[in-house]
Amino acid sequence: MTRKNTILAAVTLIVISIVFARGPIPQDPSYHLFADQRTIFGIPNGMNVLSNIGFIFTGAWGMVFIFLLLKQGGMTALLLEYLLFFFGVFLSGMGSCVYHYQPDNISLVWDRLPMSMAFMAFLCSMISERIDRRAGAMLLAPLLATGAFSVAYWAWSESAGRGDLRLYAVVQFLPLILLPLILILFKAARSYSIPVWSLAVMYVLSKILEHFDQSVYAVTGFVSGHTLKHVLAAAGTGCIVIMLYNRKAELTDPHHGHGPQGAV
Repeated sequence: MTRKNTILAAVTLIVISIVFARGPIPQDPSYHLFADQRTIFGIPNGMNVLSNIGFIFTGAWGMVFIFLLLKQGGMTALLLEYLLFFFGVFLSGMGSCVYHYQPDNISLVWDRLPMSMAFMAFLCSMISERIDRRAGAMLLAPLLATGAFSVAYWAWSESAGRGDLRLYAVVQFLPLILLPLILILFKAARSYSIPVWSLAVMYVLSKILEHFDQSVYAVTGFVSGHTLKHVLAAAGTGCIVIMLYNRKAELTDPHHGHGPQGAV
């Protein structure tokens, strides 16, 4: 194992240890009490429901583009990882509509399950792009399974009266911590690094807006932090679609990936 890989492994173990060092984390019931609860066009919590159109659009846009690449160059492990990322984003938009229409722990499952797919698939794509193609491909199935299990376990633990979000917290936030580390440790061309940095920044800002949901709505009077979270996070996904479009010749090249990073 190289020094860079050792750093990533150490950070992963530290994050997991910190999260699980504390007791179970139940879902805060106040999480479902969003600032903007206006009914729009007969839709309860209309702005939070309708703002998911961004996820649905960018997820579908990304999937269509990947299918076009597949027609040109055939399936590769890397394209599968991106396809699952966009599929997860698309489904999370649909699931988030369901959740925000009637916010509770049961409907939240359909929001978080596809989100876990998107988080894990994108982490695998970064491993494939910057570290090693075989490692990214080998990790895809176990990481997707871990993501799905984290949501299933949380839902079960809530129904059993001892809610525990710890594993899901790792699934959501560990990729966000590893993303900048991978970009720093494994240098990439600007055509890759700038869009991925943009995704990271937009996602961090979206989580900040989510945290200040009530305050943003109080200041603006017409849009809440959670609604803006949806818009900004979807824009981050759009950056990845544009990144892939700008690299389409590279991604459909049959010799792409047969360099130092390895290939599958």
